[in-house]
Amino acid sequence: MSDANRTQVLSTDPNRTQMGAPPRLDPNKTVMGAAPTKFEATVTIKPVQCSVCKTFNPAGVMFCVDCGLIFDRALPDDAFGAPVIKLPMIVDASGKEQPVRPGENVVGREADVSIVDGRVSRRHAMLTSQHGQITLEDLGSTNGTKIDGQALTAGEKRVLKGGETISLGGAEVRLALPGAAGGNVTQVFSSNKTAAIAAPPRKEAAPAILSGPDGEQSLRAGVSTFGRRDENDIPIKDSYVSGKHGQIEVTEHGIFLTDLGSSNGTFLNGAKLAPNMRTELSPEDTIRLGSLEYRVRMA
Repeated sequence: MSDANRTQVLSTDPNRTQMGAPPRLDPNKTVMGAAPTKFEATVTIKPVQCSVCKTFNPAGVMFCVDCGLIFDRALPDDAFGAPVIKLPMIVDASGKEQPVRPGENVVGREADVSIVDGRVSRRHAMLTSQHGQITLEDLGSTNGTKIDGQALTAGEKRVLKGGETISLGGAEVRLALPGAAGGNVTQVFSSNKTAAIAAPPRKEAAPAILSGPDGEQSLRAGVSTFGRRDENDIPIKDSYVSGKHGQIEVTEHGIFLTDLGSSNGTFLNGAKLAPNMRTELSPEDTIRLGSLEYRVRMA
């Protein structure tokens, strides 16, 4: 029988502290540990930002990988301890330098070596640097490629020794090799410093004259493009004329006219020229672009 006066022990007291197993390690809980030593800490190598095009370059390089700007100072070694490699450079008339990297380098308006000039094709030529030798090849450009005045035929490869003047349709650049004579890596066409001259400069006479509806215009030696775009040497604002319609080349051997695949064609003495066919002109010839007529003569 149950004794009503006897103290009863409850099997479960909800208010009583229960002893259980020790807590287990929570894998999701943050555990504080010792700080890393200076030998274990990650070292951050800051890139070099170009002051001209704002491109971030790897530490240790001597020039901007995008625009070719030579930095004032470069580390003796790169981030991995390798020596800095000096590359050949293409230098334009303003002194801007662009590197010629190992392998194939396309030269043109939209290429590895960018030459922003209306006379230069998008893929104008190929510079190949391998086995310690640099070769130049014309890629079938519209206005042609010359080395020191000697024309390259399309597909012809010629070895460069450095210092040559390369004409890309009339836009001139030079190849400068590391360790060139005089200790200069590159050579600029002319100095920007003022120098005393013995006699006042004379205005260079134009070798040829183009006469048309807007009067006469001087033609320089070499290739002059004409068309509706402002980037042409001879802009012609007429809806009949294509953006880059044709070109006139003035040489010591004569004056030549070429239609560059225009939409409405170029007519010489009433006959339509075939696209990209180089035709020699005489003073009596009449060039017609729609209703516009032009004549070219030697000055």
